[in-house]
Amino acid sequence: MNKYELAMVVNAKIEDEAREAVVEKAKGYVTRYGGTITEVEEWGRKRLAYEIQKMHEGYYYFIQFEADASAPAEIERNMRILDNVLRYLVVRKDA
Repeated sequence: MNKYELAMVVNAKIEDEAREAVVEKAKGYVTRYGGTITEVEEWGRKRLAYEIQKMHEGYYYFIQFEADASAPAEIERNMRILDNVLRYLVVRKDA
């Protein structure tokens, strides 16, 4: 099992319930592909470095998890089709 981190920026213009649903769906993708979530960090609303889809702010979330080497590709494939996710990235964390 490798350690990974999923970083994602969620649309700041949606309701709190919808934003939480997007985060829960992302966590569901991690567990669906055999991952174990170790920590979820919410950094809150931050200004984006550059405009994305005519938006200047987004909510930042970081999900640390452990999974097999095949899981990140599947998670990213599913994150690509999620509405209200402006950007996402799965990176491997070295020990």
